[in-house]
Amino acid sequence: MKPTLLVMAAGLGSRYGGVKQIDAVGMHGETLLDFGVYDAFHAGYGKVVFIIRKDIEHDFRERLFDRIARNMDADYVFQERTALLTDEEAAVSAERTKPWGTIQAILCAKDAVKTPFTVINADDYYGRSAYGILGSYLETLGNDDTTHAMVGFTLKNTMSPSGSVSRAICVIDNGNLVSMEENTKIEYTADGGVVSHMPSGDVMLTGEEPVSMNFFGFTPKAFDSFMEYWEDFKRKNIREMKVECLLPNGVSEMVTSGKGSVKVFTTPDKWFGMTYPEDKANVMAELRKKIESGYYPEKLWEK
Repeated sequence: MKPTLLVMAAGLGSRYGGVKQIDAVGMHGETLLDFGVYDAFHAGYGKVVFIIRKDIEHDFRERLFDRIARNMDADYVFQERTALLTDEEAAVSAERTKPWGTIQAILCAKDAVKTPFTVINADDYYGRSAYGILGSYLETLGNDDTTHAMVGFTLKNTMSPSGSVSRAICVIDNGNLVSMEENTKIEYTADGGVVSHMPSGDVMLTGEEPVSMNFFGFTPKAFDSFMEYWEDFKRKNIREMKVECLLPNGVSEMVTSGKGSVKVFTTPDKWFGMTYPEDKANVMAELRKKIESGYYPEKLWEK
């Protein structure tokens, strides 16, 4: 059973200042997502499902989706603010202007995913080996298995010189995830250190911490746990205007409650991404180097 690639591409890109999911960075107008989907396709993934916003559908199809759909099985679903809310919940939270985060996003795709699947962010480059590692593992699982997985990275290798980043810091024991916590504002200090600005106060970090970049491998059984987490989150936060229901926190709860386990893999590939406008030039340079070395063809897709 070939795994599915599930791409979270509904973010607003507030720090980037535009729709980075479909911003051209390749030599023939390819987006960063083109390269991730291309890597997954050549690693044996059978389908890709994108989670997008309704308001970018036309540009998304024109600048990315239609090209990919000509080369592999592809679909997309919408994440809107009111998705998975009752009429009463939607009314109570009517002043909220954005969707509710990555758990809500994944649950919006529940009916479109029929096999074990890998989740990725739209604005991150993970490297070809990560897709192969996680895809090979997922092919061994059935849809009801609860032995999920992730590819972890080292914090210092995922920082942006342009500003703060959001990373989930992991506790790992014997190759398995014990817990993780989303740190939504990690940045360099003036003297080159690394600090996380948490609600309870600043926490100094070493840079060697293992972190999640939302590169997870799940079976469809995980949707049950995420739905329970989502319902509990709504009960506690439905009147909040900015708080988000985040995937790393939902995964941590799944593990600590005993509903599933997460095996942690590592990859030698270098991560890079597009959080800020200044990051685009680096992404283009890194991809050009890979093209010039023969790692990627100059034109990714045949048509």
